[in-house]
Amino acid sequence: MSKTKLLLALAVVALGAAYFAVSYKEADQTITPAAVSTEPVFSASFRDLDDKTQALRQWRGKVLVLNFWAPWCPPCREEIPDFVKLQDKYRARGLVFVGVALDEKIKVQAFADEMGINYPVLLGEMEAVDLAHKIGNRLGGLPFTVVIDRKGGIVASEVGGLTMARLEKMVAPLL
Repeated sequence: MSKTKLLLALAVVALGAAYFAVSYKEADQTITPAAVSTEPVFSASFRDLDDKTQALRQWRGKVLVLNFWAPWCPPCREEIPDFVKLQDKYRARGLVFVGVALDEKIKVQAFADEMGINYPVLLGEMEAVDLAHKIGNRLGGLPFTVVIDRKGGIVASEVGGLTMARLEKMVAPLL
């Protein structure tokens, strides 16, 4: 097993463990975004499903919902259909979802096809785990979602699954 695959496997195990730890927490899981810089976000680039490098800075100036997820993650699987609906509903008003998947390309592609994902899906490895940590995902749980306004500031971030109603409350005022 290559070093990269070993590190990715360890990251997946750690993310899974963190998700289960976070999912049992009864308190509100919203992370306060105060003083969290988006510089790491807009400096990052990841490969897409066509193996083209995509810089996250291309979505600066849009309302960006950046979602870190994996096909094996139950709450990720639950929230993505709502993301597809919201992307359709608000695309013309400047909303962009970007999914950063933490798994093998073949599994991510199959899941994206199954769900009809209508927004960019990028492939993350350790760099994505590091980015999520830098922007507020201290426990490393999945899913992890960050909402960035048109000015480039993080206005909300959350570990754990989001409902359509909750996410719509976050993004609609920004459009």
